Amino acid sequence: MSSKQSPRRATASVVEEEIEFTFVQLCQACQASEEQLAALVAEGVLEPVGEGADDWRFAGSVLRRARVALRLSRDLELNLPAVALVLNMLDEIDSLRAQLARQPL
Repeated sequence: MSSKQSPRRATASVVEEEIEFTFVQLCQACQASEEQLAALVAEGVLEPVGEGADDWRFAGSVLRRARVALRLSRDLELNLPAVALVLNMLDEIDSLRAQLARQPL
């Protein structure tokens, strides 16, 4: 890196578990349409609390899952059942890694 170049910086935001999103807020945070997120809810990829879209509330942890789902759909051109399957497999991998980390050497 030359002296004139500045280092690249990554930016990220941490969303705590205590934070809740409304349906509209989650759409805005994901830069997704209401139709896209409603389809993810219908497929079971996202699980809101509440009876209908006007009442839905999402835990802060759902933000990452929604973004990954949208990226899988867009970048890999996966349909919704495939997105759900991939996300379930990723959840299983995370669970298995956590189990391995807890086991003594």
